[in-house]
Amino acid sequence: MKLTPKVILEGTRLTGKTDLAYALNEHPRLVGHRKYRYHSPLISAEWSGFTNEPWGRGLIDFAPDETAHAMETYETWVRMFELQRYYSWIVDRFHLSTMAYQARHGREFDFGWLEERLKPLNFAIVLCTRPEDTFEEAREERLKISANPKQYVSLEPFVEEQGQLRALAAKSILPVFEFDVTRHRPDDVADFLSERDLLTLQ
Repeated sequence: MKLTPKVILEGTRLTGKTDLAYALNEHPRLVGHRKYRYHSPLISAEWSGFTNEPWGRGLIDFAPDETAHAMETYETWVRMFELQRYYSWIVDRFHLSTMAYQARHGREFDFGWLEERLKPLNFAIVLCTRPEDTFEEAREERLKISANPKQYVSLEPFVEEQGQLRALAAKSILPVFEFDVTRHRPDDVADFLSERDLLTLQ
């Protein structure tokens, strides 16, 4: 049976989303045992593709006058998923991150239409979290490699966003697995998907 898992990774900064995305995208229980490496889709709403500057705006933090642009981008992605349904897709942040960011700036968005189209494709959400008392240690590790350290001056925004994302995930119609980065491993995601028959698509 062909493996076609579709996972949306959500979570605030310092929760290892991207590392997990790469791990899942090469995990034999999700994508099969490969004898060589080849292209496998890994996309992100964090791409700053709306502006011609480093760390510019994108699908999460778009400006009010870019709303139509953002919605067209979401429509394009979901249509691509529908057209390429018999393949694996790993998404590093998506609509929950957009709703969380925009809500913090006084703008509410309803992505019910998006989830209604993702659900028949067997998409699941993996919400990456960590205990609040571990953010400090995670920041120290990140500062060793970060090209933009100023974003980690305060940890409070990350703790608040984690709460936001938990609340949004609780309202989702998609299956949700909360992945505690301090104790869970990629195999736990594979178990979650397998137990719910989300690794293949009929």
